[in-house]
Amino acid sequence: MDSSAVDTFEAGRGRLASLAYLLLGSAADAEDAVQDTFLRWQSADRERIEVPEAWLTKVATNICLDRLRSARARHERTAGAWLPEPLLDGDPMLGPADTFEQRESVSLAVLTLVERLAPNERAVYVLREAFAYSHTEIAAILDITVAASQQHAHRARTRLADARRGTGGAADPAAARRVVEEFLVAATSGSTDRLVALLTDDVTAVSDGAGLSRRLLLHRTPERVASFVRAGFRSTPAKRRLAGGPTAMYLARVNGSPAVIAVAGGRVVGAVAFDVGDGKVSALYGIAAAHRLTRLDTAWRRHEPGVPVVDAR
Repeated sequence: MDSSAVDTFEAGRGRLASLAYLLLGSAADAEDAVQDTFLRWQSADRERIEVPEAWLTKVATNICLDRLRSARARHERTAGAWLPEPLLDGDPMLGPADTFEQRESVSLAVLTLVERLAPNERAVYVLREAFAYSHTEIAAILDITVAASQQHAHRARTRLADARRGTGGAADPAAARRVVEEFLVAATSGSTDRLVALLTDDVTAVSDGAGLSRRLLLHRTPERVASFVRAGFRSTPAKRRLAGGPTAMYLARVNGSPAVIAVAGGRVVGAVAFDVGDGKVSALYGIAAAHRLTRLDTAWRRHEPGVPVVDAR
């Protein structure tokens, strides 16, 4: 392959990686999909490809759809063990964040909800909302009609809107940070009443159980979520052994949402992302399985974290 062909691919690598991540919810799987796209580009008859960007987008999208339809992916997702891989804000894999739709499409809430969509609905939603492709372009990428693309988009938006209903309006970053700071104080001080007061009536908390559970742990109602949070933020000798030492907590933003990052020995050992609206927390996503934190940990090591909001303990 000549250098010009390599340069053409590399110019679009970031966009392809972001597309693959939003479709698959996993940075590692996205990187594999991009590499597979490169191998197909390498072996393609490039002289017959009129628009390389469109060709690469089509190939990458269909590689991701094949992965979503695979037996392994279906088993993991239907078994209730799947959760998106969190990424630190600023990670190029999160893609463009110029519009509300683009920012929302990378949130852990939306990445979790799109699991309910059929693969083609998911692809249309991502291509349309996150990358602003026209329905004509999407139809060509997915080999469907323009009418089918429009129908998939409508169904996806309707299903996501129904699932998101009641979660509160989007909070500005400063207001959301203040709510999470209050939440963290309540969670680590033993103030259960204050913790419950910061949760919406229909709050949910989902956790991967640090990878120790075969299924995701789901908690509902403010009282049960508060109890779960209190236990999760409580320091114990067993937790310190599991983490590899005392754990400090930092405020950050993950996938566009406020988050608490747990760090032990310079290594990220957990992350909790929050949905915040109308001054309350409506959802929490707790992720501590090592295989879901690899890219976040790498980014954190290059990050200036500042002062922890909870010292190592």
